[in-house]
Amino acid sequence: MPKRPHVLMLFLDGVGIGRKDPTTNPFFFEKLYTLSNLLHDDIPHKKDSQRFYSDVSLVPLNATLGVRGLPQSGTGQTALFTGKNAARIINKHFGPYPYSSLRPIIERYNIFHRLSTIGRSVYFANAYPQKYFEHLKLNQSRQTVTSMSWKMAGFELNDSRSLDNGQGISADITNEGWAKLGYPKITVITPQQAGQNFVDLTNEYDFVLFEYFLTDRAGHSQSMNEAVIVLKKFDDFLSGILNSFDDRSMLLLITSDHGNIEDLSTKSHTRNPVPLIALGAYHQRFVKDLTSLIHVTPRILHLYQ
Repeated sequence: MPKRPHVLMLFLDGVGIGRKDPTTNPFFFEKLYTLSNLLHDDIPHKKDSQRFYSDVSLVPLNATLGVRGLPQSGTGQTALFTGKNAARIINKHFGPYPYSSLRPIIERYNIFHRLSTIGRSVYFANAYPQKYFEHLKLNQSRQTVTSMSWKMAGFELNDSRSLDNGQGISADITNEGWAKLGYPKITVITPQQAGQNFVDLTNEYDFVLFEYFLTDRAGHSQSMNEAVIVLKKFDDFLSGILNSFDDRSMLLLITSDHGNIEDLSTKSHTRNPVPLIALGAYHQRFVKDLTSLIHVTPRILHLYQ
């Protein structure tokens, strides 16, 4: 067992643990074969939300952070990626972007910065088109916590060139949307190939993060068809990861910031707990006593101490 495993983190925006109801919860509407196999054909739901097996663990994390109202991305992601209770600090849930007074906290405590200061190599795998960089020039405050954290840690975001060399991953996983953004020559790849590319990044980095926001968008759409398409693409991406995943030297973490897609009966977010799935090296130790979003970053840091 390695002393310091490579950590691969999949952040799925807006994914909670909902009811076992196929009419509103896409996780029970159509089978996601890779996720189902990973969890021993035992998808969690509100009445049965923990899974502990020899190869994988899953625990529910509280996303309400002890604050009234519906959890939001700005405060939820700040809590997840800094270990600080952002909602309690500003006494409300806020999103989709972080509240202005949270920026110093993100800058000081974000996972990329803190791992870098202890000598660990980090990587944010998402790639962005030129339109996104032009957007940032006009309004720096309209950044998600992930991209803001990466830039505050002193790094540059990936652009289209990273897709060509396999060093970046598109927000839609397969690069299909890039042609409409003015990149007709970007090669479309399979979700499985994207998963392979994600794992390959551990050859260079100790900690690698990928953010998949389409789950949150699908939740807001209240469309079962869109939700299933988005989740199936993630499931195929996960398949590509597991095909080359080394559970002796790697730790895969899958989690979210708040609930949404698991309850298509509502257009808003939910108060449901979010899953934390851990697979590979130290997975049982990692999830021990984890109950909240604020526990994840400190536990990752502990791996490298």
